[in-house]
Amino acid sequence: MLALGIETSCDESAVAIVDDNRNVLSHKLISQFEAHQPYGGIVPEIAARAHLEHIDRLILQSLDEANVDLKQIDVFAATAGPGLIGGLIVGVMTAKTLASMFSKPFIAVNHLEAHALTVRFTNTIEFPFLLLLVSGGHCQLLIVEGVGKYKCIGNSLDDAAGECFDKVAQMLNLEMPGGPSIQEFAKLGDSQRFSFPKPLKKRGGCDFSFSGLKTEVKNTINYIQEKGASEQDLKDLAASTQEAIINHLIERTKNFLVSNESQSIKSLVLSGGVASNELLRSSLNKIILSKKMDFYVPPVELCTDNGIMVAWAGLERYRLGLSDPLSFKPKPRWPLDKIKNNKQI
Repeated sequence: MLALGIETSCDESAVAIVDDNRNVLSHKLISQFEAHQPYGGIVPEIAARAHLEHIDRLILQSLDEANVDLKQIDVFAATAGPGLIGGLIVGVMTAKTLASMFSKPFIAVNHLEAHALTVRFTNTIEFPFLLLLVSGGHCQLLIVEGVGKYKCIGNSLDDAAGECFDKVAQMLNLEMPGGPSIQEFAKLGDSQRFSFPKPLKKRGGCDFSFSGLKTEVKNTINYIQEKGASEQDLKDLAASTQEAIINHLIERTKNFLVSNESQSIKSLVLSGGVASNELLRSSLNKIILSKKMDFYVPPVELCTDNGIMVAWAGLERYRLGLSDPLSFKPKPRWPLDKIKNNKQI
């Protein structure tokens, strides 16, 4: 069984073809990084126009690389939310059109679910499992009970971790995306040089908060720059900031791991763009070893937005007899616990 997945939720245009034996037949991706760089962030109109410009060519290239034609595709899947509405419309309408032309199922994929299920493409892992989903726009701790079945344990009360990385990178005049830039800049820094208050220190539970930390970092940058900050000062600050962000993610996750509810959970999965962070991976791995749980994280190239995760999520849903009507409307906001499992007619 073959699935073609289309990802256009933000600033990457991607198309992939995968089969139900976990083989990637093709994957094509174009980043819009250079187009958005002058603006210091993603410009929705530019993103939508770029998706429209590239998507047909990416599909043709993906079919050519996989050595298949459209008639051989069994399922057409596209990210249908959450994300920038202009880009979502491009991907969803393209997949709908192809599904209609060849009388094949259309699968509207939740972008967050695609991240959540990626680990089942690269590993054999059973439900339920604990998921720390950390990206540029989302920061959640969830119990994944099954496809389309999610229980939110913790959520960001304000900014996402990836957003915090991006904002701090801008303050330090580093390239975007901020996470990888700060990680590299921090390697030559002293993570103990600057001390930042712990977010939600007096509040239990598993929710996250990064806005206060971001503000404190900004104030510190302003202070040391007034004193004539050296490059080493800024590297130390980047390392200290990364340490603070990762420690917050770890501490809030640990709050769940010591609860009674965690006793039935045997695996922890880390996913999303920030899952590429080496310090986060290693820190979580140490904790899981002490808890005698299994720890899974997708390869770095599958942590960021890609077409493979969309195609695989499409297959996961289709194998359960799930598909979506061609009347489905893209959703800029689409929480995981609001997914509806539509049975095929």
